[in-house]
Amino acid sequence: VQLQASGGGLVQAGGSLRLSCAASGRALSNYRMGWFRQVPGKEREFVAAVSRSGSGIQYGDSVKGRFTISRDNAKSTVYLQMNSLKPEDTAVYYCAADGSYGLGVRLSDYAFWGQGTQVTVSS
Repeated sequence: VQLQASGGGLVQAGGSLRLSCAASGRALSNYRMGWFRQVPGKEREFVAAVSRSGSGIQYGDSVKGRFTISRDNAKSTVYLQMNSLKPEDTAVYYCAADGSYGLGVRLSDYAFWGQGTQVTVSS
């Protein structure tokens, strides 16, 4: 599967953005999906994950209550709705896919990665 992330940009603190991850190749329903983010000099951090069916969802502690992950298997797209953004949310955001069941919260839980989209939150 090939992944293309989009939707990043510059936003003021308190604002919102919606990231999209479009998948091509095998049907999206065959993959669990996740979002991670990375700041230069730091490890890639888990943000959110959704199971193959969409029934299972998990968030990183720093984004709980502000971010929402969803998927539309018919459109082969996964979304990350980000509300109440903070300057510390500034990072490159990556989507990831894996053919396993359940939820993945570690980098090693995913076999396929997109190219990343930059999110910058100004104070």
